Amino acid sequence: VKLLESGGGLVQAGGSLKLSCAQSGGTFSSYAMGWFRQAPGKEHEFVAAISYSGNHTYYSDSVKGRFTISRDNAKSTVYLQMNSLKPEDTAVYYCNLVDVVVPSSSTWGQGTQVTVSS
Repeated sequence: VKLLESGGGLVQAGGSLKLSCAQSGGTFSSYAMGWFRQAPGKEHEFVAAISYSGNHTYYSDSVKGRFTISRDNAKSTVYLQMNSLKPEDTAVYYCNLVDVVVPSSSTWGQGTQVTVSS
């Protein structure tokens, strides 16, 4: 399974970004998917997850109400809509297969950098 994240960038506080993660080499519709982020010097942090059907979503307390995870199984893609961004959201964002909110794979892709300026 290969994952390719995109959509990051530099945005001012209060702004929005939409991240995408395209999956190939597997049956996307059978995987629960999640977004994680890693700030410099820190471990990967859970951000959001979505069930294989899209019927169930999970969010960390730090992003709840601001971020929305969604998926398009026909496009083998999972999205993360990020609104009301804060400087503390600055990190490299990664997607991964998940078991509820825990990453299923120890292999991470290249990620996409999100930088929020104050």
